[in-house]
Amino acid sequence: MEISDKEYLAPGHRGCAGCGASIGVRLALNALGKNTVAISATGCLEVMTSPYPETAWEIPWMHVAFENAGAVASGVESALRIQGKDDVNVVAFGGDGGTVDIGLQSLSGAMERGHNLTYICYDNEAYIDTGIQRSGGTPYGASTTTSPNGSGSFGEDKPKKDMPMIMAAHGIPYVATASIAYPEDFVNKVKKAAEIKGPAYIHLHQPCTTGWGFASEKTIEMGRLAVETGSWILYEVENGEFNITYRPDERKPVKEYLAPQKRFKHLDDEHIEKIQKYVDKSCEELGL
Repeated sequence: MEISDKEYLAPGHRGCAGCGASIGVRLALNALGKNTVAISATGCLEVMTSPYPETAWEIPWMHVAFENAGAVASGVESALRIQGKDDVNVVAFGGDGGTVDIGLQSLSGAMERGHNLTYICYDNEAYIDTGIQRSGGTPYGASTTTSPNGSGSFGEDKPKKDMPMIMAAHGIPYVATASIAYPEDFVNKVKKAAEIKGPAYIHLHQPCTTGWGFASEKTIEMGRLAVETGSWILYEVENGEFNITYRPDERKPVKEYLAPQKRFKHLDDEHIEKIQKYVDKSCEELGL
């Protein structure tokens, strides 16, 4: 891979030890290079990289509200295009809450209008920064502060929203899933997204030690287990053509991915079997 050896996300930010979001953004900016403008929706990334009066961003960066990262990125792209600066990479970052829930409307509009930008959802599967509440990206069975394990609940009772396929349904040139645990795959997809004219969407799976309840040194291991069990599938949809970009030699049981996480500790064998069947069905449908 040819990526910049210059770091555009400075060390010393306030991210948790083992933070997957910082790993993902660092890789993305290495791939995009200096000629980039970034927009961040409210969330973990914004809070940890910009405590007043400091910033970890070494490129032009804007913090915007939960709901309007897509709209602001559209405006930035339009302004640069009108000035004849069509060689600048415009990238927006949003967590799962700011993407699949609160920011969905403005993001959908940006994709529909065909703006030349890349949107990267860093998905830690809950509203972590505000107290670990469930989001549309929270997987079935996960215990959060608003879908808690207890006498009246076993955790989240709905499946994870399939945001990449929702974006693909917009007919945009490029959609991809990625994982921080597979950096070459992710970096290649970011570079491809930036080179393609028109809107591109990348859904980045990033384990969260704080919200998921695992040891901070296990972040990459957790990301790999998600992919190796088929719980997270790496693929891309380029101009309507679907392609799996990584196939495990042999899928591991989903229990190996669930067991190390505190958010799934309460699940019994029946619930785990239900999750396994859901994963098997998803893998079959996508041809993994």
